[in-house]
Amino acid sequence: MLRFSRKTLLAFEAVLDVAFNARPDPVQSKDITRRLGIPQRYLEQVMQQLVREGVLKGVRGPRGGYTLARERRRITVAEIIRIVDAADAEADPEPPASRLGEVVARPLWRAAQERALRELEEVTMQDLCAEAEAKGVRRENAAPDFTI
Repeated sequence: MLRFSRKTLLAFEAVLDVAFNARPDPVQSKDITRRLGIPQRYLEQVMQQLVREGVLKGVRGPRGGYTLARERRRITVAEIIRIVDAADAEADPEPPASRLGEVVARPLWRAAQERALRELEEVTMQDLCAEAEAKGVRRENAAPDFTI
């Protein structure tokens, strides 16, 4: 099974949380960590990385937090994975491989990962928010909709 790191899954869920809950105010990191069940200091590192890469925007102040830096339809799952994985690869490079690993195993693994990422390139935060709404997931602190 192709698996992504815990940090990658956390980044993906955090961006989805912001995409789903950031209306009209930014989403505070304490609310994200509460919903994801993780320590705030762990989340902040990932969020700052996503801010630097232009996925999120940090908003300062007492009502501050995070919003998307672009429209939901312009942020893909694959983009988030690539950002986090690139930073992880710099911090923890691949260990040396045997000749068999170099010419057979690792190219196979990389090709499988790229196929999965190409598929995830088609999935946007907009798609996932629409799916959450269709499945009845409720936003926290959502303002009532009085549209008739």
